[in-house]
Amino acid sequence: MIDELLQPEIQNFICENTGKLISDLALKKNPFPEVDYKEIINQIEARTKSKEKLPTWFNQKNIIYPSKISIEQTSSEKTAKYKSQLINGDSIIDLTGGFGVDVYYFSLQIKRVIHCEWNEALSKIVKHNFNQLNKSSIACFSGDSEEILKKINQKTDWIYIDPSRRSEKKGKVFLLKDCCPNVPELLDFYFNYSDNLLIKSSPILDLTAGIEELKNVKSIHIVSVENEVKEILWIIEKNYQDSIQIKCVDLADNEQEQFEFLLPSNALSTYSLPLNYLYEPKAALMKSGGFDEISKQYGIHKLHKNSQLYTSDQLLDFFGRIFEIEKTFLYSKENMKSFLENSKANITIRNFPLSVEEIRKKWKIKDGGTLYCFFTTTVDNHKIVLLCNKIK
Repeated sequence: MIDELLQPEIQNFICENTGKLISDLALKKNPFPEVDYKEIINQIEARTKSKEKLPTWFNQKNIIYPSKISIEQTSSEKTAKYKSQLINGDSIIDLTGGFGVDVYYFSLQIKRVIHCEWNEALSKIVKHNFNQLNKSSIACFSGDSEEILKKINQKTDWIYIDPSRRSEKKGKVFLLKDCCPNVPELLDFYFNYSDNLLIKSSPILDLTAGIEELKNVKSIHIVSVENEVKEILWIIEKNYQDSIQIKCVDLADNEQEQFEFLLPSNALSTYSLPLNYLYEPKAALMKSGGFDEISKQYGIHKLHKNSQLYTSDQLLDFFGRIFEIEKTFLYSKENMKSFLENSKANITIRNFPLSVEEIRKKWKIKDGGTLYCFFTTTVDNHKIVLLCNKIK
C-alpha cells in the first residue's frame, strides 16, 4: 500500500485536498480506482490533523500517515522536543514507538536510537518516513517489545515507554498497572537492560497513585501545552531512593514557563483575605498538588485551604493568570443585584457551591467582556465575589 500511495499523482491529490471536508470528498468518485479510496481519504484526514501538531512531517514530501486515531494519540512535536531534553548518553530504545515522533526527537540528542512497534504495518510506515526525514540511522523493529529487548540483549542508556491506555477488558484506562505493557510489573525486567527509564502516563493519572505503583521515581514532569496538561513523564533510576523532583512545565509558542519543588515537602501556606492582586495557577501547577509550595516560593497567601487562589499586596510574576482586584463583596442577593445582575463577565468558581451555569442563569450574566469575576470562599468561610481586571 505504501508504494501505491506514493504515486506522484496520488500524493498531489492528497496535498491538494488537505484541509477539505472529508464528508464531501467521500461522496466524490475515486479518481484512482486501482487504489482503495478509503486509504487515500485517510491520508488526507491524517495529514490535515498533522498540520499544527506535526509540522515537520506535514512539510516533508512523500510522508505516509497511519490512521487518524494514531495521529490523535501520538505526541506533538512540542512535547516530543521537551522529552528529548530530559535524556542524555549514547543510546535509547523506545519500546512503544508508534508513529515515531518521540524517537525522531530523541535522535537529535542521542546517537543510537531504536524504535519498537508491535504493529508491523505501522513499523514499515515509520521506517519509510524516517528515510524521508533523513533519519535512516534509526533502527526499526516490529514485534513484542519484551522479546525485542531479549533478542538485542544490550544495555542502553535509556528505555522509553508510552504504555497503551486501552484495555480489551476495561476499555480506556489510566492506572499504569492496567496499561500495556504493565510497567510496574516489568520494572525489574527493564532494569536488566537500562538503569534509566522515561515513562509517559495519562494526564489524568493521580501523582500519588503513580508513585505508589512505581519505585525508584527520581522526577515527575507535568507537561502542558497552552495551559492544557498533555503528558505526565516519570524518570525512574535504578536504586534511586531520594526526594522526588516535581517539575511543572507549560509550553507555548516561543515560551516555556516552569515551577518545581521536591517531595516530600514541608512547606506550609499562609492565608489572607483578598489583597490587591489575585493569582490563579496554570493547569500543570494545579495537577502537581503543590499548593503549599506555591505560597512558600512566591511569598503569596491562599484565600482558603480548598480554594487554590492566591493573593498579594505587591504585583509578582507568576506561573498562571494574574488579576488586579477592583472590588470584593460578600455573595448576597442585594450585592449581586447591585454589581452583576444583567451584566457581561467572565466567571470562574473556586470552592463555591454554585456552578458557572447556575450563576449565569440565576443572575442573567452573559459570557465575555473585560470583567473577570471569581466566586470563592475566604479563609473565614465567607462566600465572596471578586471583580477583577486581567493583567496576564
